[in-house]
Amino acid sequence: MTTSRLGSLFALLTLVFAAVTGFTQAPPKYDPATEKTFKGIVEELKIVPASGKQNAYLMLKSNAESGEVFLCPKSFLDEIGVTFKPDDAIEITGSKVKQDGTDLTLAREVVKNGETLTFRFKDGKPAW
Repeated sequence: MTTSRLGSLFALLTLVFAAVTGFTQAPPKYDPATEKTFKGIVEELKIVPASGKQNAYLMLKSNAESGEVFLCPKSFLDEIGVTFKPDDAIEITGSKVKQDGTDLTLAREVVKNGETLTFRFKDGKPAW
C-alpha cells in the first residue's frame, strides 16, 4: 500500500471511531445535588434528532442561568399531550449539568398554567 492510501485508510478509521464513540456516549445523569428551581419564558421548543428518536429541549428568553433545558423524548411529550409555545411562562425544577462543555438543565418538573408536569421522579429516573 502506498503512503497516501495508508493515510486515507487511517483517516477513515479515525472518522469511524469518532462516530461510534459519539453515538455510544452516555447521556448526562440527573444529579439531585445540583437541583434548582427557576422561572423562565419559553422562546422556543426545539426538537433535536438523537439516535433514531427526537428529543425535546426548551430554549428560554433572557435566562442565562438555565442554558438549554432538556425535557424528554418528543414521543413522551406527544403521549402526555403537552405543548410549549413562545411566551409561555413556566417554572422549572431540574438538575444543572454539563454536556460537551455546555450548561444543560435536565427538567424534573415543569409548572405551566398552574399544572405540574413530571418528566423525572425525585431520584432523577425518567418518567418516560
